[in-house]
Amino acid sequence: MDSVYCSETAEFQVAFFDLDPMNVVWHGNYVKYMEIGRCALLDKIGYNYTEMVKSGYAFPVTGIKVRYIKPLTFGEHARIVSHLIEYENMIKIKYEIFNEKGELTTKAESTQMAFNIKKMEAEFSCPEVFVKRVKAIAGLQSAK
Repeated sequence: MDSVYCSETAEFQVAFFDLDPMNVVWHGNYVKYMEIGRCALLDKIGYNYTEMVKSGYAFPVTGIKVRYIKPLTFGEHARIVSHLIEYENMIKIKYEIFNEKGELTTKAESTQMAFNIKKMEAEFSCPEVFVKRVKAIAGLQSAK
């Protein structure tokens, strides 16, 4: 079982342009929903994309896994729950998407690695500012 250091929930409504010819959400749009969840989680931590750049880092996505369980349909109100499960060596987030009935529709995971913008090179650990913010929100130590 993975440790969960921080979780956040975001809601969205399925738009018409998200559908495929079978009138269900096209599989590629679930990555967009993951981004909605990831942004909400990073905002909660206090280290969103703007803060990343200010601290000199970018975090490119290095992997995505998606398991489709049940389709979402036009107009549905859905929610995505994002769980931070790794923060020291990379950002790894697990996602669960639920339809408006509360049924689990999708499980997913994304990984991102730290990239030092000034040095123009990948790093194999996350910057201290991010680690401290996660530890503070997870109650592991106070942020400085």
